[in-house]
Order: sequence, then C-alpha cells, then structure tokens
Amino acid sequence: MRTVGSSFFEDLDVSEKLKYGCDQGSAASEGYGSRMLVSEKDDTVLDWRDYFDHHTFPLSRRDPSRWPIHPPNYRNVVEEYSEQMKLLAQKLMALISESLGLPSSCIEDAVGEFYQNITVSYYPPCPQPELTLGLQAHSDMGAVTLLIQDDVGGLEVFKDGEWVIVQPLSDAIVVILADQTEVITNGEYKSSVHRAVTNSNRARLSVATFHDPAKTRRISPAPELVAKSGPRYKEVLYGDFVKSWYTKGPEGKRNLDALLL
Repeated sequence: MRTVGSSFFEDLDVSEKLKYGCDQGSAASEGYGSRMLVSEKDDTVLDWRDYFDHHTFPLSRRDPSRWPIHPPNYRNVVEEYSEQMKLLAQKLMALISESLGLPSSCIEDAVGEFYQNITVSYYPPCPQPELTLGLQAHSDMGAVTLLIQDDVGGLEVFKDGEWVIVQPLSDAIVVILADQTEVITNGEYKSSVHRAVTNSNRARLSVATFHDPAKTRRISPAPELVAKSGPRYKEVLYGDFVKSWYTKGPEGKRNLDALLL
C-alpha cells in the first residue's frame, strides 16, 4: 500500500494527478487534492500535504475507476488493503467491547455498517517546518482509524499535556481511537488528539483508513455502561457531528466536548 501510494505522488506530474482531482469544497469528495489551511489569526499555513481519498465501504460507494492506474496494480492493492483493514477494525471493536464486559458485537452494532475511507497523505519537504503542521491537531470523527506510515517520523500524539512523537515502525499499524468510540464506551476509552509535523529534508507518506458510522446513525453511550455510572455524553446524529467538525474546525476535541453532560 505504501509503495503504490508513493508511486502516485512521486512518479506522476501534476497534470496527471489532476485527472483524478476531487471537489475540495466537499467533505464527501473522492480523489486527489492539495490541502493548505491558513490561520485566520496570523496567516500561518497550518496544513501542508497532498492527499488521495478513496471511498471503499460500503461496496455501493466503491468505484475503482476513480482511482489511479499508475502503478498498474494500484486498484487491486487498494481493494485488498481495504478488506484487510475492515477485518482488523472489526476485531479491535470486539476486543474493546469484551474488555468492558460487553458482548463482543456491542460497539460494531452501535456503529452500524462501516463507512470506510482510505486516505493516502503525502507531506512534501517543507522549507520552514516551524511555520507549518502537516496536519493540524485534531481527534478523528468516526470510530477507529488504522494508520501506517513510512520511516520518516511526523505523527505526534497529545499525552499528559505534551506532544509525544510516535516513532515509525515499518511493520506496525497504529490504532487511533476516534470520537464515536469514546461516546459509545461512555468515556472508558478516549479518542486520541494527534497531529502531523513536517520535515525540511524528506517527504513523508502515511495511509489512514477511517471507519465511521453512516451519517444517519445515532450514537450514544452503551446502555450497559450507562447503567453503571450514568451517561457522560449526549446522543448525537453522526451527520450533525460531521457538519460541526467541518464548520467549526477540529481544534483538538472541541466537537466531542460539546456532547459532554
């Protein structure tokens, strides 16, 4: 997956990449884009990355003809990777459920059918990395994100009041729990605030596989956990949560904090 992703970003010129360009004004768009966000306060560039977003589940959303044909195995690799990441996400949700004394299917049942997106992010070398972030600090909106990265470090997680570097391991899949898992587990599991920092000398590539509920899904704490300690979060329509995330911006966990009781 890393190999085909790198090949698209590094072997094709801009005109070829733009043949797969997405509608950058739409949160639901699929394809290639370049993301540069500017701070309203001081014109500082916050994001510094190119990306390609693939819609992979449900299968009704999957249209490989929208994906690159370079290298020739690109589409087959993405399809196989998608299937394997879905299986892993299901296993993880079952283990989290069991760890809380819940039926193994509890969290997956609460999330419902996965809406899976795979985003390959390419962070070019940045001449002034102190002025940018590859990706600004945020927690993910959905249920669980599975991330792989190359050997160029850049992922940081906010822990105990400071930013901690997640050292890249070539064979590791980084599990990033997202906001809806925190709601469903009634705060027993926390979503992770993370960011990507840029590098002045080397490009960096990562692949994030997001597993989200449908926008029509209502998410609330598991009844079994509410019975023990009372609800800590309000019920939310996932589509409203996504709208808030894109309208107000992520800024850490402020959209999740708005649900706290």
